[in-house]
Amino acid sequence: MIPIIAALSVVAALFSCQAQTKKKGSNTDTKINLTPPAGKAVAAFAEGCFWCSEHIFEAVVGVDSAVSGYAGGTAANPTYELVNTETTGHAESVLVYYNPTVITYAELLKVFFTSQDPTTPDRQGPDRGNSYRSIIFYKTPEEKKLAEQAKNDFAKSFRDPIVSEIKPLTEFYRAEDYHQDYIHHNPSSSYVRGVSIPRFELFKRTYKGKLKVKS
Repeated sequence: MIPIIAALSVVAALFSCQAQTKKKGSNTDTKINLTPPAGKAVAAFAEGCFWCSEHIFEAVVGVDSAVSGYAGGTAANPTYELVNTETTGHAESVLVYYNPTVITYAELLKVFFTSQDPTTPDRQGPDRGNSYRSIIFYKTPEEKKLAEQAKNDFAKSFRDPIVSEIKPLTEFYRAEDYHQDYIHHNPSSSYVRGVSIPRFELFKRTYKGKLKVKS
């Protein structure tokens, strides 16, 4: 995993997700029902800017979609502006909808650890603050056990200790509409070109699982 650490260090001097255009306003009634559709499953992860995370998880075979949002905090219906004050305890997160007959929760944990540097407290690349911390959210005791095992298994792949938190998934709030599929809608953004796409390309070179083939 050394390459991803080095690459993220290079882009750290560029610019942050927080520095990009923000739209102020309320974000009411955004709590998502965590009960998945029939035959599907959901999982939530935080690993830095959710623009990057959403793009990465949606590229994996077996993942139907990913929603950018906020989890792990205390305020109800948090906004991007409020979360960026680093006072709510929320982290930028993604809620991943997947087909458990195609991809397992254990495999999603591999995606999680392969697509970030989990050794940097309150930071991912150029983004700093507790809203960018690394978290695995679990819904069941079995998922918690798998998360702990994956954390132990990946520890030998990094020089520094893994600081990823393992927390129960109690609430997930959908982020504002303009955050959803951000990379798709904003391919010319300086952050997307300088941070998101390089991170995605590095993930594709590092991840050993199946990725979707673009038509």
